[in-house]
Amino acid sequence: MSHLIKPIPVVAAVIQRELDSEGRVLIVRRGPGLSGAGFWEFPGGKVEEGETQEGALIREINEELGIDIAVGAKVGEIEYSYPSKVIRLIVFRALLKVDLIELREHDLFRWCKIDEIKVSELSPADRPFVQMLL
Repeated sequence: MSHLIKPIPVVAAVIQRELDSEGRVLIVRRGPGLSGAGFWEFPGGKVEEGETQEGALIREINEELGIDIAVGAKVGEIEYSYPSKVIRLIVFRALLKVDLIELREHDLFRWCKIDEIKVSELSPADRPFVQMLL
């Protein structure tokens, strides 16, 4: 059934701080009232018509967290079917330019090593990327 539905392109960032010798990444928890509330995720959002994936990622991260990032290499992409939609999630590495996060859609953020992420607490679409990053 899902092959008949055109996937919605969604981008997400595995954000690291430049001078973090432990290589920790940023995860954020979806706030109350949002779809997937309570799940942690790599931040990002939908690619709008006419946007590049990298441009959409820069815009989404700025809108959601009030920060600027430098987009790096693609980690990978998957298709994920939710009950009401299918997304194509494309994940990139990114570097944080200024470490002053302002949560606008999320209620918590955490810096952690990849192997410290509790996969069961992540949004289902984000879960395969933990293994890709390890």
